[in-house]
Amino acid sequence: MASSNAERREEEENVAGDDEDTGAQIAPIVKLEEVAVTTGEEEEDAILDLKAKLYRFDKDGNQWKERGAGTVKFLKHKESGKVRLVMRQSKTLKICANHLILPTMSVQEHAGNDKTCVWHATDFSDGELKDELLCIRFASVENCKTFMEKFQEIAESQVKKEENKDVTAAAGLLEKLSVGDVKTEEKAEKTGEEVPVTVKEEKESDSETKPDVEKKEEPPAAA
Repeated sequence: MASSNAERREEEENVAGDDEDTGAQIAPIVKLEEVAVTTGEEEEDAILDLKAKLYRFDKDGNQWKERGAGTVKFLKHKESGKVRLVMRQSKTLKICANHLILPTMSVQEHAGNDKTCVWHATDFSDGELKDELLCIRFASVENCKTFMEKFQEIAESQVKKEENKDVTAAAGLLEKLSVGDVKTEEKAEKTGEEVPVTVKEEKESDSETKPDVEKKEEPPAAA
């Protein structure tokens, strides 16, 4: 009897075990739809991506305050070519630095620490433009040098872009002025209208600079 009871108990346990693992799938009560998440960096390419810790100088307290540890990036816009520095905290992804790299900017090594460098920037990480003195610290000297070299390289490239932009704008302005003068003269010739004084003065000044053609005088008639 004892053996039969033991066998019966074992069979019941096996049946219960089979019932527990049915493989049935239970549909969720609430169905969540997939939502596309944008970071604002879709139109930019990352030039540099390094781990670091960022600080800002508190003028009121006259001390450095930590802004966060995470990833610092240089992002170049695909169309405009402008480059900005963006840094997000590693866990919360909160932005702790966000500003353009301008031609007037320069980065310097922090005194007494070759893993740290500082620079001035008009930062927008808090939703409004603020003049900040920022300091960033890297885990190695190599990463700090790489950051500084890339920073200076981008700033210098922005200077060249501004110069090319000024030259192009000046050339376009001169072209518009010259085309406008030609059209004004053509219109005056067709309609018989008087050419504006500015155009007249330019033409008269050009004619004055040209030497007059010598005229041959006729000999007097014989008496």
